[in-house]
Amino acid sequence: MLIRLQIDGFKNLVGMDVRFGPFTCIAGVNGVGKSNLFDAICFLSALANQPLLEAALSIRNEKGRGSDVRNIFHHYGNTYEKEMSFIADMIIPIEAIDDLGQKATATYTFIRYSLNLGLRENTKSINPLEIIKEEMTYLPKQDFKKNVLFNHSAEWRKSILIGQKRYPFISTETSDSGQRFIKLHQDGKQGGKPQALPASTLPRTVLSNANAAESPTVLCTRREIESWKLLQLEPSALRKPDDFTATPFLSFNGEHLAATVNRLGEQQYQRIANSLSTLIDDIKEVRVEKNEKRETYTVFVATKDGTEHPAQSLSDGTLRFLALSVLRMDPETKGVLCLEEPENGIHPERIPAMLKLLTDIAVDCDEPVDESNPLRQVIVNTHSPAVIAQIPDDSLLMAENEMQLKQKFATSIMTFSGMSDTWRAKQPGFKITTKGHLISYLNPFKPENDDNTYSESYTDKIKNRVLKRVIDRPDYYQLSIFPLLSEKKPRYE
Repeated sequence: MLIRLQIDGFKNLVGMDVRFGPFTCIAGVNGVGKSNLFDAICFLSALANQPLLEAALSIRNEKGRGSDVRNIFHHYGNTYEKEMSFIADMIIPIEAIDDLGQKATATYTFIRYSLNLGLRENTKSINPLEIIKEEMTYLPKQDFKKNVLFNHSAEWRKSILIGQKRYPFISTETSDSGQRFIKLHQDGKQGGKPQALPASTLPRTVLSNANAAESPTVLCTRREIESWKLLQLEPSALRKPDDFTATPFLSFNGEHLAATVNRLGEQQYQRIANSLSTLIDDIKEVRVEKNEKRETYTVFVATKDGTEHPAQSLSDGTLRFLALSVLRMDPETKGVLCLEEPENGIHPERIPAMLKLLTDIAVDCDEPVDESNPLRQVIVNTHSPAVIAQIPDDSLLMAENEMQLKQKFATSIMTFSGMSDTWRAKQPGFKITTKGHLISYLNPFKPENDDNTYSESYTDKIKNRVLKRVIDRPDYYQLSIFPLLSEKKPRYE
């Protein structure tokens, strides 16, 4: 679970320091850079199991994927920053399995991972990226409440916070000659000597090579970071049937939905259907059909009139709802799930139900973490007033652009703010969203004239008559949801 993320020098993320709860909604206008935060999270996830260059080329930039790696560094004019840094505070799983199938048990679960990457002068070299610093250390138990600001119960905290630690897991040291070494400290063996590796020649992070025998806690941290994913559910992928041999886990784009539902078993079919019925009233049953001849799985959804529909014939919105319902029921789905604009393709009346489902996917911090309450969180971004108006106030992060001057060049960076009287406001130096900014965001539709008369700003010249917006009608404007800034807290029900 990602508690806090500090980033400097990645795209337009400069001096960024943001905290996350179980559910976080990042709101801002198009082009502000909300997706860059997701790119940074995905970049760290890729670095946990891929070489530096491969991970960098997997991240999108303004020229697409697989182009100049310099484009992921913050730049202004023709100048690129030479270094980027990440500091991630997280709660890691207690157990993990390494690449050879060996089980690891963490000796400590409240972790800080730091990584600094540099851009070599010769960007045409085989590996234009180098590790400047890589460190992994413990965060003291006694400081848990000071670092984890969102509301949580003592039972939840006790279920995820274990171990005692007094020394780092990964450290960076510089020799007298100026050469940097990344040291992997072995917490799996008593008295094991640290393994020192020259930083300048490392093709990948030390974290990405962790195994159960020598570094169980580093392995658990690696598995946690690997689980940070951007979900881009594509209807074409969700509609596909699966072979019997398909991976029974939902992929980032929605593939293997049928195999995943089959793995969950018949006892979960009705629970999935019940979850889906809160979003779509007509749903009665969800099941998987096994075609022994073709050796395929196909998802079927039955409506209340008894008609069954295969996944291939379901609407895009229904498929996305189904996938989210499956994720909610799957105890194997853990880590960070990022979703861009989840309201797309959703009828406005169903947005509250969709938000309720997303918050239900996230861990319940009032209950202990177990199979029924897995350690996972949800981060979404949006520019929809309908979404912003209905999320919990402490889940909101407003993203804005701020202009800075660097070497006579104007550069734009992304900043965050939140609402007063929430747990986010406890963070020292945290920026509070102004009421005017939030009200203008929640109330985007205003009559053209203060006297509520029809607008004449846009005339149909062909028919020589005034075109009137629906929102401009005085009999409808007063009834619309946008002017109603209720003092009651947002509700899902």
